[in-house]
Amino acid sequence: MGTMMELHSADGTAVPAYEARPAGIPKGAVVVIQEIFGVNSHIRAVADGYAAEGYLAVAPAAFHRVKPWVTLGYTDADMGEGFGYKTAVEALPAPGVMQDIQAAIDHAAQASGGKKVGIVGYCWGGLLTWRAACTLSGLSAAVPYYGGGMTTEVEAARQPRVPVLAHFAEEDKWIALDTVVAFQKAHPEVAVHTYAAHHGFNCDQRGSWHAPSAQLARERTLAFFKQHMG
Repeated sequence: MGTMMELHSADGTAVPAYEARPAGIPKGAVVVIQEIFGVNSHIRAVADGYAAEGYLAVAPAAFHRVKPWVTLGYTDADMGEGFGYKTAVEALPAPGVMQDIQAAIDHAAQASGGKKVGIVGYCWGGLLTWRAACTLSGLSAAVPYYGGGMTTEVEAARQPRVPVLAHFAEEDKWIALDTVVAFQKAHPEVAVHTYAAHHGFNCDQRGSWHAPSAQLARERTLAFFKQHMG
């Protein structure tokens, strides 16, 4: 089990985050970026999972600038509420939430004793992970899961600064498979994997959870982090 702590962004904002520490000396650090449902029990469990693998994990509250302490479930009402917060965060003046993610990266590097830092994100967090890979500093690897919006022309035009592994769902009603193919062609340097599953297949609290795909994606992610973070 991890604990809640505060990150300090460049503009002085104190941002809550969930931090999970490994039993021994961290072999690296992983920043975990939430879906549109906040740093809820699932995201905390994801962070705990990376800590169990030996990484210091930090999950910043990406909604904090528009609504503190958001922890939603996965009902239709929760989805509508979360989408509203996501829209509000996306409308913030630049750099918006990206400075909070940078603060999480900086903290993760310091708290792990200067070890390499990776980033992983899900749904909207996948999009933020892609943006982080292209715009932020201090990362060694990035893994977006079904990043909503990252296959659009404006996002696909970005260029990653670090190695990227991207997971997509072949039956995703939010991300058309032809846009994934176009993204893959535009970014041959990105390792793209698709799964016979729906959007949200990694989350065991959602009806779209698909255990075989989630397990395979996790194995690939851990191998990718090991490759690029030692």
